[in-house]
Amino acid sequence: MGQPADSLETMPGAHGEGHAPRDGAAASGVETPSGKDAAYENFPVGSFLLPARLRPHVACFYRFARAIDDIADNAALDADTKVRRLAGFEAALLGHAPGDAAYATAERMRESLAETDVTPRHCQDLIDAFKQDAVKGRYADWDDLMHYCIRSAAPVGRYLIDLHGGSAHGYGSSDALCNALQVINHLQDCRDDYRALDRVYLPGDWMAEEGAVVEDLDRPACTPAMRRVIDRCLDATEILLAEARPIAGGMHNRRLGMESAAIWEIARRLTDLLRRRDPLAGRVALTKGGYGWCCLKGALGALVGRYGR
Repeated sequence: MGQPADSLETMPGAHGEGHAPRDGAAASGVETPSGKDAAYENFPVGSFLLPARLRPHVACFYRFARAIDDIADNAALDADTKVRRLAGFEAALLGHAPGDAAYATAERMRESLAETDVTPRHCQDLIDAFKQDAVKGRYADWDDLMHYCIRSAAPVGRYLIDLHGGSAHGYGSSDALCNALQVINHLQDCRDDYRALDRVYLPGDWMAEEGAVVEDLDRPACTPAMRRVIDRCLDATEILLAEARPIAGGMHNRRLGMESAAIWEIARRLTDLLRRRDPLAGRVALTKGGYGWCCLKGALGALVGRYGR
């Protein structure tokens, strides 16, 4: 991540001295909505579990994250264009491009951060991760993948913790949960990521050791070698979930603790499903009923202290 193209122009304070990012796109054309929304995610976004006064800020953060993710995932844009547009988001986020309608989503995020006294660092980390997505499509090993996840996923949990007054665990258990969710999402979308974007979020050393090749992701079903790679990813994900299990008990805000426990239950259930189903044969996801049950189980479990401290 964070390997911008040499031709990138930046605003002062963003990634260097220079001028505002410009790629010739009309103001209305900088964002490239994918059609994905909160219903697509593996976690509740600003649900009723969270305090009502903070839900608009959570929605603002999600809108910002979705906008920059959609730019990074747009197969019609070249890498330089993606990086320039993402740099424009960062410039607007930091107040270096005030009034630019092309980056109104970032302007609203900046206003929300100022109102809630939350650092822009989490948003900047997301931007950095999505810049990397524009230029990098392979990961050497699990540590390489985790280095990506700590910027592409962990900032979401860190933002929520800061917004809700902190956690006795710091960011540790939250980072583990968010990184686990990211890997789960990579496994759910491994075929589509390869076909549409030539991205493979599977550790290259594990693939080599198991005898799998990236072209296996274009098959209608997993080869035995690819199945072993996916299972190794799930083994590592279960370690992350074990680290994340106490997350609810550490939250200073009880309602965020309830939502965190619900998300943990969703992640655990998806991990179980990915063990039994083939993500190349179709996207592995929870049913509405299964999703609702995980949310209820997690929220009630947090209330009675089931997840410890």
